[in-house]
Amino acid sequence: MAVGKSQQTKGADATAKAAAPLHVAIVMDGNGRWAKRRSLPRTLGHRAGVESLKRTVEAAPKLNVRWLTVFGFSTENWSRPASEVSELMALPKRYFETDLARLEREGVRVRAIGRRDGLSAELVQLLDDAQRRTAHNDAFHLQIAFNYGGQADIADAARKLALEVAEGRLRPEDINEAAFTQRLSTSETPPPDLVIRPSGEHRLSNFLLWESAYSEFVFQDVLWPDFKPGHLKAAIDEYYTRERRYGGAVADDVLATG
Repeated sequence: MAVGKSQQTKGADATAKAAAPLHVAIVMDGNGRWAKRRSLPRTLGHRAGVESLKRTVEAAPKLNVRWLTVFGFSTENWSRPASEVSELMALPKRYFETDLARLEREGVRVRAIGRRDGLSAELVQLLDDAQRRTAHNDAFHLQIAFNYGGQADIADAARKLALEVAEGRLRPEDINEAAFTQRLSTSETPPPDLVIRPSGEHRLSNFLLWESAYSEFVFQDVLWPDFKPGHLKAAIDEYYTRERRYGGAVADDVLATG
């Protein structure tokens, strides 16, 4: 039986999508609820979340993921109790102390995005050191959003553009989507193909607002400390069933409405 042109196109698109390396972004959510269900302090939930991050970073390259962006601390998290903020601030140190040497050795490049305002000098040095030590790597990219907010990043990018215009280095008519994207803290990575939100919540929570304009979303009813490689694979498998149109239409839709 002859295969229609639209079916051939779909098959080719599916094959190309499966072969292309992925950028996956994850909202690491549910640490506090995980601890509460076990009658444990919230701090232990955050520490369990670090172990989940380790598992995910190890599994991601085996699942065709080349860029992984994780949401570690948002600009809104400062409103949490001081003891919890202190624990959250200690998580990068807890992670890098045990894993940075391995990341460096295995070709992982680390980037930290987000505002440095409010972070301790020790934490800033830690993040800078992780970036410096892995800057030559290119096998896998781990981008950690820490003290990050999508709205804050958009405001910062707009401020950069305004300053360039005020200083005569940029004309207002030259400001477009590409120029704006280049001023975001995420400019070195492609937009996420897939955004995963565990914990049963169904919202973006101010994460990669500009970048995820055409991302696919998968929501899972698993708390972040319980997130396993199987959950990552299930989300990616779901992604491969999606048809990304970027605002356009596929041939069958055009024929049906033409």
